[in-house]
Amino acid sequence: MTAEDHRIDRRWEQLHTWGPFGFLGISIVLGVATAAPDTPRALWWTAWSLVGAAIVLQLWWHVTRFRRADRGRTPSVAGSAYYAVRWGLAFALAWLNPFFAFYAASGYMDADELLPRRWRRLGLLAGAVTVAGAQSGGMPLRSTLQWSLFGVLLAVNSVLQMAISHLNEQEKQRSHERTETIAALRQALQENAALHAQLLVQAREAGIADERRRLAAEIHDTIAQGLAGIIAQLQVVLNTPDPRAAEEHTGRALDLARHSLGEARRSVHNLAPAALEHDALPEALRKTVVEWAERTDTRAEFTLTGTAEHLHEEVAATLLRIVQEALSNAARHARASRVGVTLSYAGDEVILDIRDDGAGFDPLALPARSSAGGFGLDGMRARAERIAGALTVESEPGLGTALSARVPLVRHDS
Repeated sequence: MTAEDHRIDRRWEQLHTWGPFGFLGISIVLGVATAAPDTPRALWWTAWSLVGAAIVLQLWWHVTRFRRADRGRTPSVAGSAYYAVRWGLAFALAWLNPFFAFYAASGYMDADELLPRRWRRLGLLAGAVTVAGAQSGGMPLRSTLQWSLFGVLLAVNSVLQMAISHLNEQEKQRSHERTETIAALRQALQENAALHAQLLVQAREAGIADERRRLAAEIHDTIAQGLAGIIAQLQVVLNTPDPRAAEEHTGRALDLARHSLGEARRSVHNLAPAALEHDALPEALRKTVVEWAERTDTRAEFTLTGTAEHLHEEVAATLLRIVQEALSNAARHARASRVGVTLSYAGDEVILDIRDDGAGFDPLALPARSSAGGFGLDGMRARAERIAGALTVESEPGLGTALSARVPLVRHDS
């Protein structure tokens, strides 16, 4: 509940508490001021007795009301009895002097709090009878004109009070719904705060897991492949009797060792691959294909189609790593004699195709491994999907392999 709601609620509380006292006081002052000088002493005693009873009733209800936790805002037997007795006193006083209709009008403002719903309209009608009788010239009604005027005034008062009561009920209903909405929003905010905290923990854990996967993939794509290449070169050195050839392969092994060391450092610091440090992706892919062909003595070609774009570092690094992994697989598993790598810029996406004429395999016969935990094809697929791309594989035993990675074209300045 807002501060404004509290202020309005406090004013209603004050009106319901002191309103009947005020209306009774106004009625007494006007009644005494307008009393006829020749009023019989018995009538005065009767009037003052009724006034005294009204004051006692108001004091009783004032004490009773504040003893209740809800401050008398919920209909009860005590509240209904208070309303009925007050109406009886007001009717008797208004019969003696019409100005006591002000006291009778107290029922207009608290019938919804004192009376049950099924008796509320009857209570309002009873109050309207007293007020209309006073407005039509006082009771008892003596002439046909006075009765006619009473009927009209009773109808007007009844309609007005019913309308006011209906509007008051609607306002209470809206206030209740508003309170429930605020409570629901507070609960939702608390739940959202708890969910936000949980998401932060999950995001932190996911970030740690993603970083581990990234480092594992980088190690697999750089250090592991470099070590495999070094081993292959050293095996050639051990098996060749030609000192010149041995020296050449030893030099290649040293170059691979230096390159792997640099890539390991870059992987730890999450930097772009060395091949992309000074060259754009097409030139980096071309050099990668040429160096791989020289190292493995395999015929390999690189083709560029479309207009080259300066890609975002993550996109370029992903495509380069996919090519490196595919070439490593072609050398280790496919025993291919020819490999073709094509980079195509096609509108809003970049397409990378890698084909070889190696042994091939049955994609359906591969053991199921999650893209999060595997390398090779799974690792390449995971890299493509990480940047909203996709990797497709076509292969058959003895017919070579074709890989196609399609990723969004995200420019460097994006």
